[in-house]
Amino acid sequence: MSHVFFSREIPSTVPGEAATREDMARVTQADWEAIVGHARRYCRKLDASRSRKRADRSATISRNGYAPYGTDDVSDDVAHDAVLIYARRLGVIVRDCVVASVNVATREPDRWQYQPQDGEMFIVDRGTVRAWAVKSAAQRNGYRPPRRETSAGEIESQAHHLAAVTFLAGVSDVVFAAAWGDGRDFPTLRRIMAVARRAEDLGRTGVFAIVAQQIYGGKYGSRRAVIKVRDAALAEARELTSRCDTIRDALTYQDRHRRISNDD
Repeated sequence: MSHVFFSREIPSTVPGEAATREDMARVTQADWEAIVGHARRYCRKLDASRSRKRADRSATISRNGYAPYGTDDVSDDVAHDAVLIYARRLGVIVRDCVVASVNVATREPDRWQYQPQDGEMFIVDRGTVRAWAVKSAAQRNGYRPPRRETSAGEIESQAHHLAAVTFLAGVSDVVFAAAWGDGRDFPTLRRIMAVARRAEDLGRTGVFAIVAQQIYGGKYGSRRAVIKVRDAALAEARELTSRCDTIRDALTYQDRHRRISNDD
């Protein structure tokens, strides 16, 4: 799998030269509006950090003293270039990256697994690619990164964490079902869940007391029996949590592990 998102395949002089008709067709109205807003915020933030912000809030940095496309606000030029860069990079991702999730409403892919050449795989979506495009377009139009900008590694780590959490949340029922199995390894939790499902008001239903009486008999609400049920439920819950964590790790890193095995 080859990734050339930051290569010279996208010329600095003509950002749209490598973008195909198919790439441009993927750019939606929502993409355009998001890129324009992001470009204006990004450029004006950099202007303000260097005391170059104009009274009319227009961005001021330009190449050789003038805006390449003739506008008074260079953030418009940044947005113009960013759309072309975004179209090309999204096209490369769609063609080369494994789909990570699909939009429930449209059934179209909305997240992909991205593997940098010098880092671990993480999940990207259209918003991530738009942010990359705006930053690259701003640099092409004369902007330098903020002096105290978050490092690329930190951005990748944050994007990986947030995207992975979102992706795994969508398959939480699958993770739980795989860890739970038929429930035979969690007899106390299974009894507790059965009682809880029948309860009309969990706050007023003595779930642990009922389960304790089912298992040990005797007087309802016996403290010793309730403590035994509680301790058993906690031990089973820890085991269930451990199994869920193991399955999540396998889902997140299975592609990376497969690549390492193939290399060996």
